[in-house]
Amino acid sequence: MRAVGRAVLWAAALLPWLAGCAQLGYLGQAVGGHLQLVQAARPVAQWLSQPDLDPALRERLLLSQRLRDYATTALALPDNASYRRYAELDRPAAVWNVVAAPPFSLQLKTWCYPLMGCAGYRGYFDRRAALALADRLKGEGWEVQVYPVPAYSTLGWGNWLGGDPLLSTFIRDGEGELAGLIFHELAHQQAYAADDTEFNESYATAVERMGARRWLAEYAGAEAAVAYERQRRRRDEFLALALRGRERLALAYGQDLAPEAREAAKREALMAIQADYRQWRDGPWQGWAGYDGWFARANNAAFGVLAAYHGLVPAFERLFVALGSDWGRFHAEVKRLAALPRARRRLELGSPE
Repeated sequence: MRAVGRAVLWAAALLPWLAGCAQLGYLGQAVGGHLQLVQAARPVAQWLSQPDLDPALRERLLLSQRLRDYATTALALPDNASYRRYAELDRPAAVWNVVAAPPFSLQLKTWCYPLMGCAGYRGYFDRRAALALADRLKGEGWEVQVYPVPAYSTLGWGNWLGGDPLLSTFIRDGEGELAGLIFHELAHQQAYAADDTEFNESYATAVERMGARRWLAEYAGAEAAVAYERQRRRRDEFLALALRGRERLALAYGQDLAPEAREAAKREALMAIQADYRQWRDGPWQGWAGYDGWFARANNAAFGVLAAYHGLVPAFERLFVALGSDWGRFHAEVKRLAALPRARRRLELGSPE
């Protein structure tokens, strides 16, 4: 699985707020890393003007601009500078996210930032820095995951610097995946609720899925649509399998047990999760082992991230249909919900905590 989720990162907009902040080092790398990306990005038109540009990259850049226009005209997503520039990176990910959870809980550790609020992950432009934090957290007793992220959002604050750029880390994705990624990141600029990662990421994922399917149905060939649905179906099957595993762990952690019995219940749940996965892999997937690595490394942090990025997607999809599949009304309602207190927001969305 390429990445469980993506990242929201406030960079240059934070600069005036850094003085005296205990997070100076971390926020400094966020500012510096984002500015490096901005400096590396050039307008897509400049890239397309190169006569020796790789034909495959040319096709992707042209497609990206059609998708960018479609995002605004058909999906009512922001019309701004984002995804009108492109940068080649010398690394396989834009950032690396660190997530952590306690040994007997699926609740992710949160980090809080100026303006942005709190989030259940910490992103680094340098993989070594992410791994160093992971090691420190493990030493404190947390279960930790570090995963690569192909794109991130500055929530629109980066538009005065040229906008969030297209990156080499995702530009060559399949047509449906590229469409979904651009729509997902632009959704973060449309509505954002501080301190509610699950709300934000599930909303963006719902926009990603519904928007990509609409684009493919209207403009892509049958082959691209079939490829996207095949990949999406397998990913959905993985999510269903993993979320069932998460529920199994949650039941184990919810029991009032002595420490030794709690450890045993956890081991038993993890063994059952592995067995369920092997049965699915060797049955419906006919031996396809693409998620072997994920299940081998799965821990509380990994299962916690799944809920953060996908737990409310069905609720948002129901909301979209209830509003007549009107993108403008949908985004406006999500903005309204984002401004409410968390408990009220979840209640009105139909997914109380």
